[in-house]
Amino acid sequence: MEENKKEIILEEIMVAYGNELVRLAFNYVKDKENAKDVVQNSFIKCYKNLGDFRNESSVKTWLYRITINESKDYLRSWHHRKVQAKSFVQEAAKSILPSAEDKVIKESDNHQIRQLIFSLPKSYREVIFLYYYKSLIMDEIAEVTGVNLNTVKTRLRRGKQKLKIMMEEAGIYEE
Repeated sequence: MEENKKEIILEEIMVAYGNELVRLAFNYVKDKENAKDVVQNSFIKCYKNLGDFRNESSVKTWLYRITINESKDYLRSWHHRKVQAKSFVQEAAKSILPSAEDKVIKESDNHQIRQLIFSLPKSYREVIFLYYYKSLIMDEIAEVTGVNLNTVKTRLRRGKQKLKIMMEEAGIYEE
């Protein structure tokens, strides 16, 4: 099958079944973003195998089978198990006396706090955002930013100190 025709067919399939497949994947992976990733992988498999589809079933059931298999593969993946373990550890750590500024930053959707964070220098803002809002651990932040682990630790500590001062000045945080 020629590439142009495959692309047109895939686009039609994505429009017709995309939302259904995301809901299906969500029932397995229990996370909207991961469900979208699973469906994206399903569409990639669909595109690659479109020429081999023999019409023995409907396109819809074929896509459902691909999506279910992709969902199950995701649940067996190392990434999923790592994320599950990380969230368990984070929940356990939250219950062990979090510092006051950690609690304020993590639990707040306060627009003013976000403004303060985004007014920090980029190097501090980046690690604070990844640590508190994206829940990455220090090693992951070092990997994502391409910065030495000790530098990440220093930036996070200094960024928290600067943010604490800014929050105190703004009357958001008091010891």
